[in-house]
Amino acid sequence: MIKIVDPHIHLWDLWTRIYPHFETPGPGGANAAICRSYMIEEYLEEGRDAFEIVGAVHVEAFPTDPIKETETLQNVADANPLPLVIVGNGDLTATDFPDLLDRHQEHAIFRGIRQVVNMHPDPKRSYVTRDLMAEPQFLEGLRELGRRGLSFDLQLYPHQMEQAAQLAAAAPDTLIILNHAGMWADRDLTGWQHWKAGMRTLAAQPNIVAKISGLAMLDNHWTIDSIRPLVFESLEAFGTERAMFASNFPVDKLHRDFVSVWQAFDVVTRAFSETERAGLFRDNARKYYRLPG
Repeated sequence: MIKIVDPHIHLWDLWTRIYPHFETPGPGGANAAICRSYMIEEYLEEGRDAFEIVGAVHVEAFPTDPIKETETLQNVADANPLPLVIVGNGDLTATDFPDLLDRHQEHAIFRGIRQVVNMHPDPKRSYVTRDLMAEPQFLEGLRELGRRGLSFDLQLYPHQMEQAAQLAAAAPDTLIILNHAGMWADRDLTGWQHWKAGMRTLAAQPNIVAKISGLAMLDNHWTIDSIRPLVFESLEAFGTERAMFASNFPVDKLHRDFVSVWQAFDVVTRAFSETERAGLFRDNARKYYRLPG
């Protein structure tokens, strides 16, 4: 049985009242299946008979109260033997960002910040309404994370990768962890070429590593054959020592079960060495997110 450290999961308890976006399904009800509490007990049951989960990283789930999210996850970690850490929520451009970090760092499981920066020419695909990475305070926020030994989870689109690489070069002491293999959103040949070039531009910065995850977010009907090029190109860019697999559960649960996600990673890497596979499935996540144990 393969042991997994899953470096991208989301846990939310609607009783905290900090996740209003999961209290009511969105237009069309596409996300209705996850508009409910999703707790550590359910997560640990997802692949119990096929994989052994030996650690996990909760990534912020857009809470209305970032500190309450971290505090809540600290309580979950304290009550559970599974090594669990959190990437919290924060606005790098806010004047009180250092104060926010002080409050996050009161909790032992806190490891860093994610601030989603996805902007797209199609406004329906944008997660934010302004170019956060273009603001001077964003770079200062990145540097502040590095000064504290904290990391930054980067979620963006391929056309933003060159801009992100420049920021990474200007904040060399900050570990930046690319989410969801760079989110190849424009699913045509031109989009593929831009994604490939962008991944190599990011990988040229030694302080950036990659998570291969969120496969179903942009390809609801992926197959092992359809993800194989994406996995191989990601690893060609970053190498097996600077990449890791992740489930993105329960978001990807909308389209795939947990076992299918990890079995796909298993099949695609069957020809890899045991050291390479150990890195991708657990050791790299344990290292970059500084998991205990």
